[in-house]
Amino acid sequence: MQVKTDFPYTVREIEHLLIPLSDGTHLAARIWLPEGAEQAPVPAILEYLPYRKNDGTAPRDALTHPYFAGHGYASVRVDMRGNGESQGLMEDEYLPLEQADALEVIDWIAQQPWCTGKLGMMGISWGGFNSLQLAAHTPEPLKAIITLCSTDDRYTDDIHYKGGNLLNENLAWAATMLSFSAAPPDPRLVGDEWRAMWHERLDNMPLLAETWLSHQHRDDYWRQGSINTDYANIEAAVYAIGGWGDAYKNTVSRMMENLSCPRKALIGPWIHKYPHFAVPHPAIGFLQEALRWWDHWLKGEENGVMDEPSATFYLQDSLPPKTMYAERPGRWVQTDGWPARNVLMHEMSLSETGLGHDEQPLTTPVVIDSPLTAGRHQANTAPSGLARICRLISASMMPWPSALTVRHWRRRWTFSASRRCI
Repeated sequence: MQVKTDFPYTVREIEHLLIPLSDGTHLAARIWLPEGAEQAPVPAILEYLPYRKNDGTAPRDALTHPYFAGHGYASVRVDMRGNGESQGLMEDEYLPLEQADALEVIDWIAQQPWCTGKLGMMGISWGGFNSLQLAAHTPEPLKAIITLCSTDDRYTDDIHYKGGNLLNENLAWAATMLSFSAAPPDPRLVGDEWRAMWHERLDNMPLLAETWLSHQHRDDYWRQGSINTDYANIEAAVYAIGGWGDAYKNTVSRMMENLSCPRKALIGPWIHKYPHFAVPHPAIGFLQEALRWWDHWLKGEENGVMDEPSATFYLQDSLPPKTMYAERPGRWVQTDGWPARNVLMHEMSLSETGLGHDEQPLTTPVVIDSPLTAGRHQANTAPSGLARICRLISASMMPWPSALTVRHWRRRWTFSASRRCI
């Protein structure tokens, strides 16, 4: 791996800036700008998350946003209301209010003197979800998005009811969001107001697991924010990226098949991470690939990014089942769209001698004894699971309320000083 230190533009960072919304709420932003952007405006790239720009995603942001700024983009990282140093309260994920706030943020960015008025939006997981959701609103400044490890169907392909089945992750994710949204804003950036903001969050935060358990069937709650209700709503160019080790791998092919906007697809061997530091290897130069996408759609460069085959997949070699591999051998293949005309479907049958094309199917049931780390009996091993949250809390990565300030949660949660997650 090489570390790039020289860029076409010198980068200036604005650590903390408040974006005003029409209801009086202010959202906190961290912005990386090319020097001189006020005199020579540049396009902007937005990443919009609840994960606390000043600590939660700060290491990841430092690997991503300065690169785009160094190549002539205003890279903007915004915390949603009720998180980090942003004002207001967070009541749930993917709400219409969350999207309405983002539309105002997009308009605000487009009107800044350092912006040309053209925007791209990108993100992984939550940021990938809302990139699609905002594109479905067709705001005029938004010309292209990069959506990574996301889904077009909040009910069947998210971490609550996978295929309609309740997941343990439904509870783990509620704990995750509690850890982010219940943490206080940074007094260094907010000032004396930090304590009042923090107590307002603690006294008014909902128990998200309760909300999600109240919608166990596909209803309007899940349809809202699922772009598969009408793929035609999206007009901005879409680059859909996923990983074979990620829970959202099926989304990419569905969007390639159903979207009518300009689109590209990329699936590697990775888990739920950005591809420039994801595992299993091989990782890729994701920032360089993203830059080509932005240069074409936001700066109008004819760099060939849309002349190449539109779908790129990492074809993995077969390996014995294992919980995790550091690297997956294989090769990259490309197809002209998906479903590709040159891909043939073959039906195979399981017989007494194995799997084959011309074998006689089994006539009697066969018991297959496989490890719990592989096959249909394996556990839900999403990397954002409860064990990770326990480690996060135990490591004291965020300041936590005292026993008195969490009184609101005692009705539904039990805290024990004698127990600790490991």
